[in-house]
Amino acid sequence: MSDLPIIQRTYDLVKWYVPILNRLPRAHKFCLGDRIITCLYDILEGFILARYASEKLTELQLLNAKLDILRHQTRLLFDFELIKEPRYEYAGKLINEIGNELGGWIKQQRQKGNPK
Repeated sequence: MSDLPIIQRTYDLVKWYVPILNRLPRAHKFCLGDRIITCLYDILEGFILARYASEKLTELQLLNAKLDILRHQTRLLFDFELIKEPRYEYAGKLINEIGNELGGWIKQQRQKGNPK
């Protein structure tokens, strides 16, 4: 069984982002870095679980909030000058692509629940 594109994109984001976060200065690695890594893994795990859930909408909405948290945490990295602008822009692009796919999945689930 192949992964949903959103799962693969999230997997790719984790694979790209974690090594960068592991190189953060000690003062940030064990707070902001660990929070972002946990958030990334939670989002990946959440998408995999949502794929098999019978009631997906609630789980997807929670994942949407977690993705927003990830956006803000990434912005903090940039504002604290812990990542350079090209990496910030690339991370933002990947997060937005995942967000767009998630938005489509949420819309699909809402339409399933409320046939017109």
